[in-house]
Amino acid sequence: MIVGAGISGIGAAYHLGALSPDRSYVILEGRDDLGGTWDLFRYPGVRSDSDMHTLGYSFKPWKADKSIADGPSILEYLNETVDEYAIRDHIRFRTLVERAEWSTEDARWTVTAQRRTDGDGSTSDGSTETATYTCNFLFMCSGYYSYRTGHTPEFPGRDRFRGEVVHPQFWPDDLDYEGKRVVVIGSGATAITLVPSMAGTAEQVTMLQRSPTYVISRPAKDGLANTMRKYLPERVAYDLTRRKNTRLQELLYHRTRTAPDKVKALLLKLVRRELGEEYDVDTHFTPSYDPWDQRLCLVPDSDFFKAIRSGAAEVVTDHIDTFTETGIALASGRELPADVIVTATGLELVTLGEVDFVVDGEPVDFADTWTYKGLAYSDVPNLVSSFGYVNASWTLRADLTCDYVARLLNHLRDSGTDIATPRLRPSDADMPARPWIDDFSAGYIQRMIPFLPKQGDRDPWVNTQRYSDDKVLIAKAPIDDGVMTFTSARPPDAVAGSSLGYATPTRV
Repeated sequence: MIVGAGISGIGAAYHLGALSPDRSYVILEGRDDLGGTWDLFRYPGVRSDSDMHTLGYSFKPWKADKSIADGPSILEYLNETVDEYAIRDHIRFRTLVERAEWSTEDARWTVTAQRRTDGDGSTSDGSTETATYTCNFLFMCSGYYSYRTGHTPEFPGRDRFRGEVVHPQFWPDDLDYEGKRVVVIGSGATAITLVPSMAGTAEQVTMLQRSPTYVISRPAKDGLANTMRKYLPERVAYDLTRRKNTRLQELLYHRTRTAPDKVKALLLKLVRRELGEEYDVDTHFTPSYDPWDQRLCLVPDSDFFKAIRSGAAEVVTDHIDTFTETGIALASGRELPADVIVTATGLELVTLGEVDFVVDGEPVDFADTWTYKGLAYSDVPNLVSSFGYVNASWTLRADLTCDYVARLLNHLRDSGTDIATPRLRPSDADMPARPWIDDFSAGYIQRMIPFLPKQGDRDPWVNTQRYSDDKVLIAKAPIDDGVMTFTSARPPDAVAGSSLGYATPTRV
């Protein structure tokens, strides 16, 4: 069973079909349509914050001219993938997983979900029914943030404000901001996307931030990639571009670790080149942390800087004292007038899709587990989750994880076993516990660290967040590594005669 029909879940389905065709599978998706992030977010200008040659799948070339793509283009790409590889019929929409219970005796997960239906299953009117499914392997591809709520701090005086307050995660279709004054609270990728997208329509857009973020501009089109596509076979051009961009991402990240002051100076120099020497870059674009301690924000074709240069947008660095009836009063004494306030204040991270897990009657607290290669959990059988990179494209790691799951399932089949469980070795007993993601200070990660598994100081109990290392750790290391244990709940003759891979639905 695959949970989630976003980038990871669709990739998982492809890999199962291509590498483990003897397995049946189902995808349970709580929303009305596929796409995950790209179906949920509908705010103006929503786009990728990394290039589509690495955010796209390894097996399906990105063909559009723009490598920094908008949300609708990414959704179109995902729908093409689903139809090209006959995945759509495996998806059960409006089916929200709530609980998963593992039985070692049966070597089986029993998954409880709520299905929205009108009674005949064709449409939804808000009513629900409980459905249970059984499967012998569970692949969580539900992302890392809550679909139920975004992160919104408590702002004093919010109830006094007479205009509209909107969180980008729940953007209303009918929001009218034409000719209005808009304040966008935040300094991350969402805010930097919203500001230029709204600036052409609103009277004035102000980005209000407590502290700056590193921002870098790059072309929306990859000129070298588009040139290679003209002269090379499509797949060859795509693979070369993917390797180039992956390598450049890693080189930049490595440079931020080894020479942060030099990278910082270069980034600020580029901002000054965009905004001019008289602009107060020290106040508005100079963070207190080193580059890649948090994500760099990507600006395609300098659109954010163009909006500032034109006067349609402004950046204000200050603290909020209180909302007022007509805007926001700042700690400095300045008041920002506003008709619309957008709280681009981040996401709420969750552990494995807000699902309750139970193993042999005992609830699982993932904070008590150790991460296995950043994709599985100590003493939790037949469970893998897909989580991408914080410093590179999500799909690079999702592809590695999906390939690993297919190889793991094939090893279970070939070895005549049906349970795969990562377990600490005696030599791992003295491992120091480290955060699941090291050296990354972004608030949305730090808020969630106490709920995530630990990582150790040795393979395979690490979550490297480095693609080149993960290619060795995940893609090339043997499946039977002495840590992932393989057992059977049934006699060998029963295993040999069983049907592999059922994800069986039972309506309750």
